[in-house]
Amino acid sequence: MELIKKPIIIGGEPVYKDEVIDVIYPYTQEKIGEAVKGSPEDVEKAIEKAKVGLEKLKKLTAYQKYKILMKVAEILEKRKEEVAKIIVLEVGKTIKEARTEVERAITTITFAAEEAKRIGGEYIQLDAAPNGIGKRGFYFREPAGIVSAITPFNFPVNLTAHKIAPSIAAGCPFILKPSERTPLSPTILCEIFLEAGVPEEAVSVIHGFADVGKAMTTHPDVRVVSFTGSLKVGEIISKQAGLKKLVMELGSNSAVVVDESANLEIAAKKSVLGGFAVAGQVCISVQRVLVHEKVVDKFQELLQKEVSKLKFGDPMDENTDVGPVIAVDEVNRIKTWIQEAVSKGAKVVKGGVAEEKTLFQPTIVADVPEDTKLFYEEAFAPVVAIRRFKDIDEALELVNKSNYGLQVGVFTNNIKNAWKFIENADVGGVVINDIPTFRADHMPYGGVKGSGIGREGPKFAIEDYTEIKMVIFDLNN
Repeated sequence: MELIKKPIIIGGEPVYKDEVIDVIYPYTQEKIGEAVKGSPEDVEKAIEKAKVGLEKLKKLTAYQKYKILMKVAEILEKRKEEVAKIIVLEVGKTIKEARTEVERAITTITFAAEEAKRIGGEYIQLDAAPNGIGKRGFYFREPAGIVSAITPFNFPVNLTAHKIAPSIAAGCPFILKPSERTPLSPTILCEIFLEAGVPEEAVSVIHGFADVGKAMTTHPDVRVVSFTGSLKVGEIISKQAGLKKLVMELGSNSAVVVDESANLEIAAKKSVLGGFAVAGQVCISVQRVLVHEKVVDKFQELLQKEVSKLKFGDPMDENTDVGPVIAVDEVNRIKTWIQEAVSKGAKVVKGGVAEEKTLFQPTIVADVPEDTKLFYEEAFAPVVAIRRFKDIDEALELVNKSNYGLQVGVFTNNIKNAWKFIENADVGGVVINDIPTFRADHMPYGGVKGSGIGREGPKFAIEDYTEIKMVIFDLNN
């Protein structure tokens, strides 16, 4: 096949250089494309352009921004099959999953378009304070400034849309650094933004590595840093960013709790969907499954039955359910984590075998101890770890015994147990009778503890991409 080649974009202008980043198809390990490698100097140029873009965006009306973003959604709709196939080649996710991602990105952009018309303010009752007699006040929101957006490999189009569409809706120019593993489809999305009429200077895409990321996140003229990725990198960014607004989604080791009153068939089916989508490479993948000791044997049997139905292999095959992981190194890491768990008493009851190169069988590991990486770290793999509990308090303790806190799914028909998790789970989202993998693209999405800062979802991202300006009138004189 012909290589897919993409330039960096500086203020709307494509820039080609000799040095490139190879893009590898995870399934075959073949090179399928290349992206121009950017530099910190390119970031400097992009920021200078973005200053012009900020002024141009400020002149657009809310309706004009709405129309532009709706045009982006329209163009992406027409190109969704093309973009979906490129996602498969970059990520290795199945063609079915890739199509769903593009459809979600269209929805995300549409929500952002609608929110562009709803960035309002509020009248403040100043005379509620003793010194407020004769004063009238209100506030409104204005663009915060330049946004640096850094995105991961697993959802290269939709997670990019979640950053750059609200940015434009808020009136902020953006500089995007997509994952070096998946630079092609995010660049195409930014080209669509330009085609739809976003001011050129407001759009920059710099492919690269840590030096580019550091330049983007430390520059004093950048006001907002929006990052999705690992906790380790998130901590580095937060320490070096300086006085900026930070929005960070840093992953999880999401738990499912299966109470003794739960519908076990539904819980098993849903856990398989959440555990093995995108080969488990989702920050809210089902990783830890905590099951009441009275029903653990039955649930495990049902879970194995559901996993047996999965077809894994060629991600371009319309019937494939689970594709490869992103790289061979990840396969080796997964093997090591499983071996550690087994050495401490866990049992592999399904899968656990790596097929050729990057294919790893959907795997269930039972009786996983708390002091194993498979339990307390983020696996990002097609592996589900089962652990039994005696009562709901123990289950809650196990859920909270984590450095992460993104979302939790609780299967129960006991309303008191449901409310116990709603009120006491240290997470950003509690999902009752469904998996933590559920996300609607307009809801406030994000976590606590090591899972991040701030919330995504267009309406909530816009809050971070804007600043409040207070206006006060003195009518006494």
